[in-house]
Amino acid sequence: MERYLGKRPGPSSTRAERDQLLAQAEVILGGWPFPLDLRARAPRLKWFHQRPAGASNLLRGDLWGSDVTVTTSRGYGNTRPMAEYVLACFLHFARGLHRATRDQQQQQFDHRTYRPIQIEGKTVCVVGAGGIGQAVGSLCAGAGMRVVGTRRHVSPRDALPSGFSRLESPEHLHALLGESDFVAVCCQWTPETTGLIGREAFAAMRPGTVLVNVARGEIIDEEALIAALAAGKVRGVGLDVYNGEFEHAPDPRLWQDERVLITPHVSGGTDVAQHRAVEVFSDNLRAYLDGRPLANVIEWARGY
Repeated sequence: MERYLGKRPGPSSTRAERDQLLAQAEVILGGWPFPLDLRARAPRLKWFHQRPAGASNLLRGDLWGSDVTVTTSRGYGNTRPMAEYVLACFLHFARGLHRATRDQQQQQFDHRTYRPIQIEGKTVCVVGAGGIGQAVGSLCAGAGMRVVGTRRHVSPRDALPSGFSRLESPEHLHALLGESDFVAVCCQWTPETTGLIGREAFAAMRPGTVLVNVARGEIIDEEALIAALAAGKVRGVGLDVYNGEFEHAPDPRLWQDERVLITPHVSGGTDVAQHRAVEVFSDNLRAYLDGRPLANVIEWARGY
């Protein structure tokens, strides 16, 4: 609450005043956090658009599975900053910069532990080649990396996204992991992707893989990750998200490991405003008023 709401300069309102507004609303543009009982308080609500790109933010509220049409800003967020975050994490571990903090604390260099590698010519697997994943792929290709990835629906007739040399359906993930040196998790969190990067996925990875997650923490099985770290399977892990990030601090076994870089969900942060949530809402509003289909409608069964 302190992070996302803070001390707002606007005038305060009472619960009764807010309920009166919600009771009249047919369309709502919402941010984060949102009222978990929004459907119950807005009986006339027909359409809710949320500024965040991920649908999993809504799982705890009473909008999920309701008769209200809900749309997201999927593909319209700060995709470039998130791609830069992924590449920065790749470089952080590729150059062995995670060793520098330890050397600084000990005030003594251990040159042998850095073991720098060059990312040019290496393969990155993008798990979830949507808006964020495509931005990651394009940026990594620009750095000279070979880019492969997965997407829920892949058609031979579809053109490959910019920078990608190969795109496969999710059942081919483990094969792609086996030929990749770097992995970027960018997919939506759904029942199908919960624990997607688990023991079998880590077993399929090459020794020394660098893994970065800018999606949702629940997509990585953290016990399997901790086991992979203990076995020396991965070179480094960048986590902008972790399991249960809105309820508790990261697992100490991850936070205390110098091979794990954890940040507080800041990969989309930037000094250049690029988030186009209002743009997609405005386009959808025109469509709503004209009786046309809306973009980015959540399919409850699919999970996004």
